[in-house]
Amino acid sequence: MAVMDRAGTGTQQTQQTQARTRTRLAPGKRGAGVGVLLALLATVVWSGSFVATRGMADSVPPVQAVFWRWVIAAVAVSPFAARQAWRQRALIRRHLGYTALATLFGVALYNTLVHQAGLTTSASNMGMIMAASPVVMALYSRVGGERLGARRTFGMLLAALGVLLLVGHGSPVPDFAAGDLWMFAAALSFATYSALLRRKPAELGGLAFLLTTFVLGTLMLAPAYAVSVTLQGGFALTPGTGGMLLYVGVMSSAVAFFAWNKAVSVIGAARAGVVYYLQPVCVAGLGLLLLGERTGPAELGCMALILAGVSLGARR
Repeated sequence: MAVMDRAGTGTQQTQQTQARTRTRLAPGKRGAGVGVLLALLATVVWSGSFVATRGMADSVPPVQAVFWRWVIAAVAVSPFAARQAWRQRALIRRHLGYTALATLFGVALYNTLVHQAGLTTSASNMGMIMAASPVVMALYSRVGGERLGARRTFGMLLAALGVLLLVGHGSPVPDFAAGDLWMFAAALSFATYSALLRRKPAELGGLAFLLTTFVLGTLMLAPAYAVSVTLQGGFALTPGTGGMLLYVGVMSSAVAFFAWNKAVSVIGAARAGVVYYLQPVCVAGLGLLLLGERTGPAELGCMALILAGVSLGARR
């Protein structure tokens, strides 16, 4: 009888634990709203990084810029993440293959492609082309079994149309520069990273995962950095380049990646990707504030389409 009682009690505790887990994995409206805000924060910060990346294009070789970006990011996040990473070192070793794959696409490859694109294309084009990545995110989510729904699909298509018209300056046929191909590769890499985030082991802490990817990304880039310094030489550290490296290292890496990873864990890659469509709008706004670039009626109309699509696609 005692054995049966203990078995019943164990079953009840297991059911309660599973119920609490389901509650955490199925956020309500408040949790979804926080997820959307986090995705928006990451999008705005990354929009500024395109301006900084373009500003460094003539003074800092791409691989060197990306290498120091992750060194700075690792230093910035260490005070908050080092203790958790040390406690979970066994988990990190167990899931090292997954973490290395996510690092390759989200840290090493994606950002190198972005900085390479900054050599031959404008910050506005970089932002607009990166807005294509939510389409790939949605396809990954659909293949993974996630139901997109009619409203979210329509919102995604509406936002995609706005991006297409914006890139084509009002024409559905885009007019790309040579460097824009690097950005398409970057968009694919970032979408792959976002899809991988949905498979992050639940027991692995967000900060520990973040610090691990930053350190692994730096190690992956170290050989290419050594080759770049040997062939191209180093760069002069000025207040301008130092400030831009700090921005992309602290804000665009430590802050934005933490916000994006958390957003994807709460609302999923597909819904976070819809918010990411705001990238061209944010870049255009920063271009107006920082570079004095004007936005005409056609661009405003395209941005209205993007905003309408995001509003539809981001709602539950």
